[in-house]
Amino acid sequence: MDNQTKTALITGVTGQDGSYLAELLLSKGYQVHGIVRRVSLFNTARIDHLHTGENPNPSFYLHYGDLSDAGSLRNLLDEVEPDEVYNLGAQSHVRVSFDQPEYTADVTAVGVLRLLEAIRSYMTHNARQVRFYQAGSSEMFGSAPPRQSESTRFRPRSPYACAKVFAHYQVINYRESYDLFACNGILFNHESPRRGENFVTRKITRAATRIKLGLQKELSLGNLEARRDWGFAGDYVQAMWSMLQQDAPDDYVVATGESISIQDFLALVFEQLDLDWRQYVRTDPIYLRPAEVDHLEGDRSKASEVLGWEPTVDVRALAKMMVDSDLRLAETELVVRDAGH
Repeated sequence: MDNQTKTALITGVTGQDGSYLAELLLSKGYQVHGIVRRVSLFNTARIDHLHTGENPNPSFYLHYGDLSDAGSLRNLLDEVEPDEVYNLGAQSHVRVSFDQPEYTADVTAVGVLRLLEAIRSYMTHNARQVRFYQAGSSEMFGSAPPRQSESTRFRPRSPYACAKVFAHYQVINYRESYDLFACNGILFNHESPRRGENFVTRKITRAATRIKLGLQKELSLGNLEARRDWGFAGDYVQAMWSMLQQDAPDDYVVATGESISIQDFLALVFEQLDLDWRQYVRTDPIYLRPAEVDHLEGDRSKASEVLGWEPTVDVRALAKMMVDSDLRLAETELVVRDAGH
C-alpha cells in the first residue's frame, strides 16, 4: 500500500518516542492519529508543533483514550480505521513501578491485551488488516548476561519489566493464534532532548547545565555502576516503522551494541561543561531499585540484517545533543530569574 493512503494510530503519542514517530510518519505521507489520556494539566508539549501553533499539520489528529479503557480503544479503531497501530503507551518508569506495581501491570501489561483484543475484534467485524507494533524493553532481560539478543532468556527484575514480558508474549500469542501481523520491538535505552526529566540521562544533563549556570548546587542519583546501551530515540522510531513494512511479522532487538556506566555518562556530560562531576553528585538510597539490573547491551544483528537498520548517533554525540539543548533551557531560566520573574 502506498504510504500516501496509510493511517496510523499511536498510543503514548505525547511521549518522547511518540513525538518522534509522529514526525516520521507524517514525513512519509501518513495520516497520524494519537491517543492522549485526559489529565488536568496540558502534557502535549512534545507534539504542540504538530497540533497547534501557526502551522498545525492537517494530517495529525488527537483523541482521548486510555489503555485501561477497552471500550475507548475499540471505539477509536472504528473511528480512525488504522492500517498500523503503534503501542508506545505505558507506565514506563522502572523505579516507580516498584511503588505502583498494580497500576504498572494494568496499563503496561493488561493494557496491551486490551488493545490486541480490540484490534482482533475490529479486524473480524470489518474484514480489514491491521499491523501492530508493541514497544518492548531491554529491561525484560534483567539479570541475563550481555550481550542480549532475540534468543536471550528474559529475567525481569522489576514490576515494569514483568509487565513488558507479559505484553511480549501476548503479542506472540495473538500473532500465532489469529494470524495478526504483530511485532515486538525490544528497544534498548534510547534518549533525546525530549526525554522526561525523571529519567537518568535527562536528569543528568538538566542538572549539569543548571549547575554550570549557578541554578543548582548538586545532583542526587542512585546506582552509578549500572551499565546501559544508550542510543538516540529519533533513530529508534525508524526501526519501529521498518518492522511493520516487512513481508512477515517478527521480533527485533534494537540497540547500538555499546554500553557505558551511568558514571561514564556523568563524565561525558560534565566534561562538556568543564566541570568535575565528583564535586556535585551524591548517591541517595531513595533512587536505588530493590532489584538492580547491572548490565544491558544489545545485539542488533537481526535488525541490521533484516531491517537494514543502523544507529546514526552514538552515546557521545547523544550526550552533546542533550547538553546543548538543556544549556539553552538553563540560559532561558537564568534570564527569567534575573528579570525577577
